[in-house]
Amino acid sequence: MAQAAAPSVPSPPAPPALMLAGRWRPGLPLADYWVSEKYDGVRGFWDGHRLVTRGGQVVNAPAWFTAGWPALPMDGELWAGRRAFEHAQATVTRQAPDERAWRRMRFMVFDLPEHPGRFDERLPALQAAVQAADNPVLQAVAQRKLGTDAALQALLRDTVHGGGEGLMLHRGDSLYRTGRGDDLLKLKPFDDAEARVVGHLPGKGKYAGRLGALLVETPEGKRFRIGSGLTDAQRDHPPPVGSWITYRYRGVHEATGLPRFATFLRVRADEPRFQATR
Repeated sequence: MAQAAAPSVPSPPAPPALMLAGRWRPGLPLADYWVSEKYDGVRGFWDGHRLVTRGGQVVNAPAWFTAGWPALPMDGELWAGRRAFEHAQATVTRQAPDERAWRRMRFMVFDLPEHPGRFDERLPALQAAVQAADNPVLQAVAQRKLGTDAALQALLRDTVHGGGEGLMLHRGDSLYRTGRGDDLLKLKPFDDAEARVVGHLPGKGKYAGRLGALLVETPEGKRFRIGSGLTDAQRDHPPPVGSWITYRYRGVHEATGLPRFATFLRVRADEPRFQATR
């Protein structure tokens, strides 16, 4: 007797091909760029039917959250407000949606990946699509033009002072191209990056018997220690080996290429590669 075939399991969606941000550099023509706040949330991609993270994980949002959204791809940030990244990440990565947690969330749309026009043309189309959706959780990111570098730096200071992460600059005559380039740039008072935890180093002195530092490895295979920025609770219960963290730093050492003044910021769990591998 022939054995019944096992039911097929749908494969997870492939990670979307997204435009990625480079870093703003003094001397670039500011007049060519639209400027907006850099929202500290979880990158989200609406394919016209469902939400996924930039790693391709399906986001299990409540039905009311995406009600009325247009049937066209939108690129944006799942955001819970300033200084609320942990809430956004925890909400987005839950398998069963927490209705109360999702009430704090917004999808801040900043681009239309399949629109054929340049950003100057995509922007009004984006604003019209969001307005037609008539769902308050779907919002178009406010864009503005600035005339001088002094105005740009003043906006950066005001944004960071108010709890924002930094600014984004989007070149008006650019098409939506995947990967990094000068079409989309970020401006922050510090750099940040991700690394994988590969070891726990014991503390000394006041940290004796607790975590002293994390031994981490970059995607390029470089290893270094991070001992700053950890709370007492994190030293007692450190991020597990195999997990991915975000750290802040200020430039790199010329001789080694390792980050200078690396400081722990948070654990990442919003993408498959940022989840513990142990």
